[in-house]
Amino acid sequence: MEIPFIKCQAAGNDFLVVEWRALAAAGISEQDLPDLARAFCDRRTGAGADGLEVLDPPGIESAGADASLRIFNSDGSEAEISGNGTRCVAATLIAAGSQAVPLRIATVAGVKHLTVVERTDQRFVFDMTMGRPVFAAEDIGYRLDTDLGVQTATVLNVGNPQCVIFVESFDWDWQSLGKAIESHPRFPAKTNVSFVKLLDRQTIDVRFWERGAGETLSSGTGSTGAAVAAVLSGEAESPVRVVTPAGDLVVTWQGEDVLLRGPAEIVARGEYFGFRPAG
Repeated sequence: MEIPFIKCQAAGNDFLVVEWRALAAAGISEQDLPDLARAFCDRRTGAGADGLEVLDPPGIESAGADASLRIFNSDGSEAEISGNGTRCVAATLIAAGSQAVPLRIATVAGVKHLTVVERTDQRFVFDMTMGRPVFAAEDIGYRLDTDLGVQTATVLNVGNPQCVIFVESFDWDWQSLGKAIESHPRFPAKTNVSFVKLLDRQTIDVRFWERGAGETLSSGTGSTGAAVAAVLSGEAESPVRVVTPAGDLVVTWQGEDVLLRGPAEIVARGEYFGFRPAG
């Protein structure tokens, strides 16, 4: 069984992009996708990635879009959207010849519009619409009781659930707290967790614990949630530069919608042989 794939990275967040028609031709069903993601994304026995992006899959409404996708985390769970992952898919589509401007990609969290800001060979910079953040007044400064103590958090949704914690530094075991919050009863579908250090009125430094993937070098939706939370707290103003361990992203919140600017790069192409569907 051969599964052709493209590997991309967006600010250090890496993804494997596959076409549904290639999976179907290899005898893989929709029900196999979680198992495929776990095997394919394994960094020792698979191709290795934070997530698997399935292009033009079943089970998603794509009317009016140029393409559609579903994302599966490395643990096999499905996410509504990945900001970095969606830019990676856009990079593969444009590299394959798409001329759509803007490029419209349907996700479980709705249709996102992406425009190329610049391109150098296989590396792109995109502006991507993230939609309107959803939050309640009582979730700003929310007191979250965890096994590691009571935390003050901002809880919101930017296409997927986000929990944002403001910190003075990263010189402590924030990963353990991220893991504890991810599965907290407050979040029945689990949550992404971002730890934010304020640098100035328009710059924040962020670390990410992603639902279903653990610690990642960056996150598009996590950066969006972190920036929106910083603005809501009154500590920052748009546009917000988000500093991550793998590079910067820029989040602009104008009116209702959020715009995310960041890179995406095609780094490899290949074929995967290591998966056999159950049964």
